[in-house]
Amino acid sequence: MQGKVEVFDLTAPLSTNTPVIRLPPDRGQPWPFKLEKISRYDEKGNEVYWNNIQMSEHTGTHFDAPVHWFSGKDSIDVSSVPCKHLIAPAVVVDMSEQVTDPNFLLERKHVEQWCEIHGTLPEGAWLLFRSGWDSHDLDADSFLNHGYTPGVSESCAKWLAEQTPIIGIGVETVGTDAGQAGKFEQPYPVHWYFHKAAKYGLTQLKNLAKLPATGVVIIVAPLPIVGGSGSPCRVLALIE
Repeated sequence: MQGKVEVFDLTAPLSTNTPVIRLPPDRGQPWPFKLEKISRYDEKGNEVYWNNIQMSEHTGTHFDAPVHWFSGKDSIDVSSVPCKHLIAPAVVVDMSEQVTDPNFLLERKHVEQWCEIHGTLPEGAWLLFRSGWDSHDLDADSFLNHGYTPGVSESCAKWLAEQTPIIGIGVETVGTDAGQAGKFEQPYPVHWYFHKAAKYGLTQLKNLAKLPATGVVIIVAPLPIVGGSGSPCRVLALIE
């Protein structure tokens, strides 16, 4: 890039109010974010303020590594992701005007229509799916919406993972799959097909409305957790 570069933060603030996916009671549950003071210029440390934190790997804006899903169980963990995949081009497929139903699904035809206007999907790029769902993230109940949130259809997920050159998908919702994707013929197809193909996921992104359809580079900064299935991360977009 040459000249002026604008930087946009695509990361949702991480706090005790950050929405976390809710699973059926018989499943294991991810921890919400918790901040516990060690000291704050007091008798525990009069010159220092610091905290312990508690959360799951998949809390807030976070990165999904291939090993996160059974289909990618023999693939890489978050500490092994190549750096070149963490600084990469990105395209924005904006369907926010079409998402009038919380069960909206991104289909292959939508992506192909985008390609007719903007060109082919770039090699090694992230596809960022803008649904407009980040407008709900100030209220956890509205954001989670009892498990009814937009996502990607099974056939589109399979096509994107197996037949396009993108390296990952980013969404504004709590997970990369639609809220009702557990009921699909192939449950949670984004997780299944993307991680099987050693590709990645990003969730709970913000500010996609500020980005153009093309000409974006994103920086994804997960913690390099050895053996980790993912990590909360900071995601920045650079636009010349």
